[in-house]
Amino acid sequence: MSAAPASAPGWRAGLELGFGRDGSRTIPVHRRHFGPLRVQKAFYPEPGVCHSYILHPPGGVVGGDRLNTTVDVAGDAHALITTPGANKFYRSGGPVACQRQTLRVADGGTLEWLPLEQIVFDGAQAEATLAVELAGDARFIGWEVTCLGRPAGALPFVSGRFDARLRIHRDGRPLLHERNDLAAGSGLLSAPWGLGGAEATAILLATGADDAAVTAVRELLPADAVAGVTRLDDVLVLRWAGDGAEAAFALLRSAWATLRPRLLDRPACEPRIWRT
Repeated sequence: MSAAPASAPGWRAGLELGFGRDGSRTIPVHRRHFGPLRVQKAFYPEPGVCHSYILHPPGGVVGGDRLNTTVDVAGDAHALITTPGANKFYRSGGPVACQRQTLRVADGGTLEWLPLEQIVFDGAQAEATLAVELAGDARFIGWEVTCLGRPAGALPFVSGRFDARLRIHRDGRPLLHERNDLAAGSGLLSAPWGLGGAEATAILLATGADDAAVTAVRELLPADAVAGVTRLDDVLVLRWAGDGAEAAFALLRSAWATLRPRLLDRPACEPRIWRT
């Protein structure tokens, strides 16, 4: 990992995390960073699973920033990663901000990727990529929540662009590829075939799912929710669109608490930071 030249505009930040098994529990075995990306110490609110919180001290991403995070989970290791606060993409004067997150889970490993929401401010110019690379029977539960603008503060998303890409592979074979190029004023944001004017979107992915898991999550959907649950091979996909992160997380946490015992053979154990 190397930093970009100091003359380049914006922050250059990178974080590498590795998790492995040590006896009865998972521990951090590799940590390297440059720039404003950090990770707090390991937490163990439940036996064996390592809970970690990724920090971005500046509190937001501006035009020209380049943030790269890589997570590697070894076989038989189990890591849960979240964030202590929302990730904010601020207004840009022109340069594009780029965030890339690469998650690799070895055969027999487990990763839960449960960050808080990302807020795209009016006028932001940003690209974000989440790439999940699984090997063998690696297990993964993860989500993303995106909020466009800040309507509650009379700051809707009326200018700017957020290009979001998501892909998940197993042994090099694509399980899901998608791209949402969210440009202010586009039909994708306002049309019924797109977001229909929703201010927030969410997606949850869970591997190892069967029809019973899909049914269990569908039963959690509120009657008036713009949401759906499908399965691609063994990957459960929950999609939601609505107003604000609070409603999104209420559904995602319920779905996660339902799926965790079924797919990971563990009861739900929420990160302590969610209660602060």
